[in-house]
Amino acid sequence: MAISIIIPTYNEEKTIPDLLAHLSAGIANVKDAEILVIDGGSTDKTVELVSESGFKCIRSERKGRAAQMNVGAEHSKNEILYFVHADSIPPASFADDISESLEMGFQSGCYRYKFDHYYTPLLRINSYCTRFDRIMVRGGDQTLFITRSLFDELGGFREDYRIMEDYDLIEKIQKSAKFRIIQKDAIVSSRKYKDNGYFRVQIANLTVFMMYFAGASQEMMCHAYSNMLDYR
Repeated sequence: MAISIIIPTYNEEKTIPDLLAHLSAGIANVKDAEILVIDGGSTDKTVELVSESGFKCIRSERKGRAAQMNVGAEHSKNEILYFVHADSIPPASFADDISESLEMGFQSGCYRYKFDHYYTPLLRINSYCTRFDRIMVRGGDQTLFITRSLFDELGGFREDYRIMEDYDLIEKIQKSAKFRIIQKDAIVSSRKYKDNGYFRVQIANLTVFMMYFAGASQEMMCHAYSNMLDYR
């Protein structure tokens, strides 16, 4: 199974070396696999560390996570695309899990997740809920694999979306193809919760989620989110 792993980055010098090492080990025996880092203008050592590690880093002229992931898809060479956020760590078995999913007839899917640190027991509730097939508990942090043919058919990520781009694509996938939630945990960062507090993040997430389904503009959602949270 030829797979292209695409990682959008922006100032991820603290996370990218470990992630690259982890992903590289996971595809060690996978023929023609590749890892592409698509950087959105980092001002730290992200680009330098990627290059020093021997991986391909592409500087995207189109800014934003959605645009960067589309750039990665454009530069990739394989039929299977695997989008991984820089602060998420998939299970070591990800290559086998994706291959198994494809053999089962799934064209796309993700993992459930758990947080890297449980500074509050309430985060266990968030993690537990990601095993269920509900759009409210989906998101890019759970990583996303998809066949290129389906990705192209759906038009990729919407580049006019600065927020909720993953929800938009997953919604479209689930309307047209089989989507699998692999019952293993990706490890995601809890830094947003540490910096803002559990309830503050939950309220912000719920607010933006409701705005999204009410048809609010990207500007309104981004403005609301940035006012409610201290998050990069």
